Amino acid sequence: MNLKLTIVLFLCSIGAISAQHKKWTLEECVAYAVEHNLTVEQYELDLKNAQIDRSDALGALLPDLNASSSMTGSTGLSFDPTTNEPVTSTILSANGGLTSSLTLFDGLRNFHRLNRAKLNALSNQYRLDDLKDDIRLNVANAYLQILSNKESLKVFEAQFAVTEQDLKRTKELVEAGVLPKGDLLEVEATAANLEQQIVNTQNQVLISRINLAQLLQITDYENFDVLDADFEVPPSEVLTKSPKEIFAEALTFRNDIKFSKSNIDLAKKDLDIAKGAIYPTLGAFFNYNTRYSDQGGFNTIGVFVPAESFVNQLWINDGISYGLRLDIPIFNGFGVRNNIKRSQINVEKAKLQLEQEKLDLETNINQAYVDVKSFSKAYEAAQKTLEARRLAYEYSKERYEVGLMNAFDFSQAQSRVDNAEAELIRTKYDYIFRLKVLEFYFGLPLELK
Repeated sequence: MNLKLTIVLFLCSIGAISAQHKKWTLEECVAYAVEHNLTVEQYELDLKNAQIDRSDALGALLPDLNASSSMTGSTGLSFDPTTNEPVTSTILSANGGLTSSLTLFDGLRNFHRLNRAKLNALSNQYRLDDLKDDIRLNVANAYLQILSNKESLKVFEAQFAVTEQDLKRTKELVEAGVLPKGDLLEVEATAANLEQQIVNTQNQVLISRINLAQLLQITDYENFDVLDADFEVPPSEVLTKSPKEIFAEALTFRNDIKFSKSNIDLAKKDLDIAKGAIYPTLGAFFNYNTRYSDQGGFNTIGVFVPAESFVNQLWINDGISYGLRLDIPIFNGFGVRNNIKRSQINVEKAKLQLEQEKLDLETNINQAYVDVKSFSKAYEAAQKTLEARRLAYEYSKERYEVGLMNAFDFSQAQSRVDNAEAELIRTKYDYIFRLKVLEFYFGLPLELK
């Protein structure tokens, strides 16, 4: 039993440790952020409210049915509710009834309200999906920022390891009298500068991890981390498309465009509802009622007859009423006409908003296209610069080791390599993110391979 218990506890501890040190992929981060974002949860509640509004609009087309009952007691002069005759006694009476009404015609406003409720639920869904799109882009940007900082940290750590070797070699040469002590101090300064860069980059990695964790609503910043991987610039079919082709494709699926279009439909339904107030309203009603009294009475020959039983009186004293009601609007202080004019203005505003959304989308796509092209060239230039800096560094190293270059010039050559490597990493991940943004506008999923 003790052995089994030990094994179970050991396996549980391994599971807990692996859970704490989970490495998140981009796809996992995006899915988690969409599921746990507070604004998404608020928009989901708005969507539920819109679905309830749809149920309200459907219920307005159905007849209502209400029941009522009451019981009263009176002492002294009063009227018997069953005979309507004055009596002087204590009376216990009760009445009840059912009432139903149905709107037959109201200018089709109830039908327009139902259609509007359906459109509003769809509009809220588009708004929710558009928010999720924005979250996906923000998460991808934060994710790539972590990878960029981590790769920069690896570069600085590798450079520091090389500098430590240079420092050891320089000490030997100084002790042997081949190099002056000033060269050793220069190399030590270079090593100290790299140590400072490592510390700064470690802080940048931590800050970028915290930023992504906050997007995911994760509070355990210390144990949160992303999957370590060296992503290369991926090939993409979107590079074969023109901005016009990307824009035309984006118009077919972008949720912000769908949301703006649905707002036009909603404004038109509001206009139909406002116009419906011009027409008369026709309704039908039906009432059933009955009553009871504990008072007896004298019959036609003067003989006192005690009160009927409660159940019998309900059948004897019941009655029904039914009919139609017509309301005709004649004058209402220009309220209906003004509501129609306001609704017409809202339709035009919704149309203008759609055109503005299209212009903004086209501008964003053109900007994303230009960014991809410019960052692609910047990445290529950074590759060439790094290659040249490395060749220059190797040449400087050879000269330094034979005493043809002082430590200061050699450290400058190494510093130029460091800057070139940092610039290459920055331009690479900037280019990857811009490429993913352009792919996102074209409808391709956010993923890294």
